[in-house]
Order: sequence, then C-alpha cells, then structure tokens
Amino acid sequence: MKNMYTLILLSGGTGSRMQNAVPKQYLLLAGKPVIMHILDRVDRLEMVSEVIVVCTKEYESAIELMLKQYCVQKPVRFAPAGRTRQESVLSGLSMVQTDDVIVHEAARPFVKVEDFRRLIDCESRNAIFGAPIPFTVVKGHKNIEGLLERSELINVQLPQKFETALLQDVHNRAVNDGKEFTEDASMVYYYHPEESIEICLGMDYDIKLTTRTDMLLGEKIYDDIFRMRK
Repeated sequence: MKNMYTLILLSGGTGSRMQNAVPKQYLLLAGKPVIMHILDRVDRLEMVSEVIVVCTKEYESAIELMLKQYCVQKPVRFAPAGRTRQESVLSGLSMVQTDDVIVHEAARPFVKVEDFRRLIDCESRNAIFGAPIPFTVVKGHKNIEGLLERSELINVQLPQKFETALLQDVHNRAVNDGKEFTEDASMVYYYHPEESIEICLGMDYDIKLTTRTDMLLGEKIYDDIFRMRK
C-alpha cells in the first residue's frame, strides 16, 4: 500500500514584487484564481488525503468560497502564514497528521496532475523536481570570483515531498540555530546529508509567478500546455 500524503500549499505571499494590492496567488490566470489551478488538480490526487493552505487570516473566507465555486472535494484546512516562507512551512507542518508530506507554492500553478504523480511515485520518500540549468553561471559580485560547472547544477523546483518527521526535525533545528533557508530540500541536506533526496526531472513550464512579466508568460504557458487539458 502506498503512503498517503498531506499537501502543504504555501499561499502567504504579499505579492509586493507584482506591484498589485491583491497577492499574485489570488489574481486571475486564464479567468481562474491562480491558487485554484493547483487546488483543482490536487483534488484529483487519490494519494493526497488533505490540503493545508498556509495563508493570512483575511483570505481564508475568500479561499473557502473558491473551493465551493470550483467544487473541490478534498478536505482543506488553514494554517497561519509566518513572516517568512520558512515560518510558513513550519506552521503548516504543525497540522500534518500523515507520515509523508508534499510542499508546494500557490504561485506555481503549472504543475500537472501527472507531475504530482511522478513525484509521489519516486522511489525515495524524499524527492524534489530539478531542471537542468541552460545558461552559464559564475560566482562573483563586482568581479568574477569563480566558475561553476553547469552540468553539475540544477534549478530546484516545487513540489517536493518528504518524510514528515524528518522535515519537522530539520525545521526545528533551523529555528534553534537561527538559520534561514530558501526551500526545504537544502535544509534537509544541510542537517541530514546522509538522507537520500531523489531528483526527478523538472519541467521548463514550472515557473513561479513573481512579476507582472511572469503573469504575461503564464497566460502563454497556459494557452500552449493547459488550454486543451488539465
């Protein structure tokens, strides 16, 4: 029998870089709120038992209305957003009751149902999506200070899956140490380098909506990849 998962959906961003009063995850993409593109697909994942949306209190009622409007049947609970992404993940983790968890961001609406299933089907209980980097990367600030081997680098993407106890442990240790991480796989590797973290081949369309330009690109991605399918 396969493991059941809770999905933590991070939706606490303020969208300041979008220069919009409404956070990006609640803007319309192809006529539908960005966050609902993910919740609609997750609703079809039989291995996800519930979703924990991490958001500010003011948006909970709006999300509840969206869930009814789009007929989402999956149980959804809310956890308060933290000051940082790391705090928000820990807030969601405190409510997880399954042994395994998937972490995703509401601002990444282009993950397909089959992409989630590919992640779940990865052999390791800890797995991420990673896409090859198609450009040259160097170290430096004002001057080049070193070279990086492109073939050895990946662009870390979401969603990611982990053993719940392991992710809880590394988050607690990061809090105790006062350390900040930009995503969870690097935190797991930092504290438990002995743990296997499988890398699944990522997707070039799995972009994060951050700026107005991203929203324009997102409409094009949706038209090309999702208009005739889900």
